Amino acid sequence: MFVDKARIHVKAGDGGNGAVAFHREKYVASGGPDGGDGGRGGNIVLQADPNLSTLMDFRYKRKFVATNGQGGGGKRQNGKKGDDVVIKVPLGTVVRDPESNAVIKDLSDETPYILAHGGSGGWGNVHFATPTRQTPRFAKSGKAGEVRDVILELKLLADVGLVGLPNAGKSTLLSVVSRAHPKIADYPFTTLFPNLGVVYGGENASFVMADIPGLIEGASEGAGLGTEFLRHVDRCRLLLHLVDASGIEGRDPADDFASIDRELEKYNDSLSKRPRFLVATKTDICQDETSVERLRSIALDRGYPFFAISSASQKGVKELVGAITEALQKLPPIAVFESEYIPPETTESSPDDLEIRVVKGTWIVSGDWLDRLIADVNFTDYESRMFFDRRLRSAGVYERLEELGISDGDTIEVGGLRFEYRR
Repeated sequence: MFVDKARIHVKAGDGGNGAVAFHREKYVASGGPDGGDGGRGGNIVLQADPNLSTLMDFRYKRKFVATNGQGGGGKRQNGKKGDDVVIKVPLGTVVRDPESNAVIKDLSDETPYILAHGGSGGWGNVHFATPTRQTPRFAKSGKAGEVRDVILELKLLADVGLVGLPNAGKSTLLSVVSRAHPKIADYPFTTLFPNLGVVYGGENASFVMADIPGLIEGASEGAGLGTEFLRHVDRCRLLLHLVDASGIEGRDPADDFASIDRELEKYNDSLSKRPRFLVATKTDICQDETSVERLRSIALDRGYPFFAISSASQKGVKELVGAITEALQKLPPIAVFESEYIPPETTESSPDDLEIRVVKGTWIVSGDWLDRLIADVNFTDYESRMFFDRRLRSAGVYERLEELGISDGDTIEVGGLRFEYRR
């Protein structure tokens, strides 16, 4: 099954906590603190793989979590870093923000991209020793890893895109000029997903051709296979607009051309300006030569090179491949989408953002700043508790409580811990 769009949730690993430890060695008195730092959390990494051609794997697994960094140890031993999670995607996958739909990254080469960074490890108590605090009994906790949701959208990396109504002969042409083996039948919508083939146009000259299925009247608005596959035309350097000139299905070739031309323009105005060849197909069974001439006239008016071919008999196919090879040498390389995503500003949590409320006589203080502070405090150690008290006082938390009417002896609750307030 071909899948070209998926939404995934990723969580990078948290950093390990720093260690509280002291040097212990025979004949060495007062060895001092030697707690090591925590390890960095694992990253979430996207890696484009040329051997993949679909996002089908993400139908079954949409959540990816990296391992956390290990905590630090004694003897100044740092914790082990968390393992990165490498997610492989096809070449040409575009990463988008689900809220704004802005492009975050275009994975058009095999360079790894860190989608979510792991949290940094916390410092061990060896970092907090000072001349006046020689035995610190607290350390820093590790930071949380990044969490995000993204949309993966595959846009095929193809030089040439075959467009046209169903049964216009796109799959047949691809099978003739390359080693691709698309399903071919005499009914519309035989092709249900894009097919790629490598075409050799001469010595040291080759290009990738894509058969884009499902284009009908109203495709730009979702009719037929609709916009499901129109996105794969975005990167194509050259479009081959195939029109069935045989008339055996009772359609007017000129109307067929106009129908697809309108849909390409509605989907993306730049597609109407994309270099294009107009190709009349099935000329070996053409019932009326005037249909070919009408298409030739349209191509002349639009300034498109025109080719009349028969894939079955291979009439005109060699000339078409030669012209494509020559045209591609003059065209710019396959488009790469520039990042347009602006990350939201990260604001540091502040004591001013703390919420204070009274529930049944207990003053409950909560907020991100306080949670972060509590994670760095060892409440079994007197010095660490005094550090916690000084931080609350210097941040103006006690002053705010007094302004709200707290009294001596009242109970304060922070992070599930309760203590008595004293001025």
